[in-house]
Amino acid sequence: MIDSPGIGADVTLRPNQIFAVSLPKSPLTAGQQKSVVDICAQRLLTPHGLRSLDPQHPAYQGHYGGGPAQRDGAYHQGTAWGWLLGPFALAHFRVYGDRNLALSFVEPLGKQIHAHGLGTLSELADGDAPFTLRGCIAQAWTVAEVLRAWHVLQLR
Repeated sequence: MIDSPGIGADVTLRPNQIFAVSLPKSPLTAGQQKSVVDICAQRLLTPHGLRSLDPQHPAYQGHYGGGPAQRDGAYHQGTAWGWLLGPFALAHFRVYGDRNLALSFVEPLGKQIHAHGLGTLSELADGDAPFTLRGCIAQAWTVAEVLRAWHVLQLR
């Protein structure tokens, strides 16, 4: 929950909380970590990334498209970001200790790496099925985070 001046408590479900679990030292208790991973898995996880907003929120936009204003508005209202699968996989591994299951979250992107350009991954995808790939076809931070998580999980 975020408490901001003039707005008050914001309990909107967004993926940012996954970082508190995926970092080498988490400030959260084991129970809190499990709660974060579970709610993100239930409501934000897609095959191509974590949604930027809970689909149950009234402002949710499950499709990324339209003109610049519509696309910019959708970025943080439901679009699924591939780079967030890296932190999610690492957080899931921390909580559940299942390397193969954690690796399975980045596997769809491993298959996508040959879809648009050799060794590239898309920036984002629609938050709604069929999770159509959108945005930049060669996004460095998506490639970097997926490879980083895969590498870390291979070493554990």
